[in-house]
Amino acid sequence: MAKKPVYKRYSLAFKRQVVAEYEAGASLSALQRKYDIGSLRTLRQWVQRYGTQGLRYGVMHIQTPEEADQVRQLQQRIAQLEKALADAVLEKALLQGTLALYQATYGHELAEKKGPSSPKPTPSPKEP
Repeated sequence: MAKKPVYKRYSLAFKRQVVAEYEAGASLSALQRKYDIGSLRTLRQWVQRYGTQGLRYGVMHIQTPEEADQVRQLQQRIAQLEKALADAVLEKALLQGTLALYQATYGHELAEKKGPSSPKPTPSPKEP
């Protein structure tokens, strides 16, 4: 028989105590081990929710003006490509709808014809 998963519930007082220890200088990983808390994500959420100082470590992006320009250009390119993709998806849907209407109107056999019919090339007459 399979065991049911155990979900731990922590009191508000306990959460505030752990956050206070973090703000006093303890590391998140040390607190996780000390109190057998499931994940660091849980502790981060507690610090964000109940802490007065927030997390000690954050991500800081330091860029030169050239890098910032490059990032801006790449973001613009992504926006252009996303628009082009949306246009292509809409065009495909329109063409599929047109094909379905054509099939309903003129029959399935005509719609299955692959590509435009082109006359076979005729050989050019040889010069004497």
